[in-house]
Amino acid sequence: MKIKVAVVEDHKQLRDGLVEFIGLSDEIMCIDASSSVEESLEKDFAADVLLLDIGLPGISGIDAISLYKKKYPTIKIIMITVYTDDTNIFNAILKGADGYILKETPPQLILQAIKDGFDGGTPLTPLIAKKALEFFKNSVTLPTEDYNLSEREKEILRFMVEGLSNNEISDRLFISVITVRNHIGHIYKKLHVHSKSHAVSKAVKEGLTITSH
Repeated sequence: MKIKVAVVEDHKQLRDGLVEFIGLSDEIMCIDASSSVEESLEKDFAADVLLLDIGLPGISGIDAISLYKKKYPTIKIIMITVYTDDTNIFNAILKGADGYILKETPPQLILQAIKDGFDGGTPLTPLIAKKALEFFKNSVTLPTEDYNLSEREKEILRFMVEGLSNNEISDRLFISVITVRNHIGHIYKKLHVHSKSHAVSKAVKEGLTITSH
């Protein structure tokens, strides 16, 4: 079964290019392409992954994250943009984006980001990952509470912070992917978050992955 992708990008040439090379994949298919959030939200599509531009006419990509999450609770949203500033990066993550890649990313790596996002990973362009790590290092505090996370949940949360996908966590812990997903669901509930990226940012900023000795 192919991964179903929707695209929201206002530049026609780039939008058409994304649709074209996604269409060449044996594992991924593009089921919708829109030029604005408003146009996209008027439709109903069962996409697994959404590639969402930030600088759009009308509703911006960042402001649209919550709208898509409300309409499609299970959709994975990957921002695809030219913006590399801290404000856009962290606003997107805190709003619940599941990944953040740059438009200059080579097509094959964009396809891999889609697969990683679908699998529960947090695809980040290397420059964005570096910025995120530096930001979180500078803002981390010692943990004040553990949110009643079990040792297994803390272990899985640490792997999430390291950027491992659900399959990779499953392999590391010798448990099924379904079990990993169940644990992640419990983690979301305890941390009061709704996405992996938000869980990771909260975990790092509050020091939840710091081990005590």
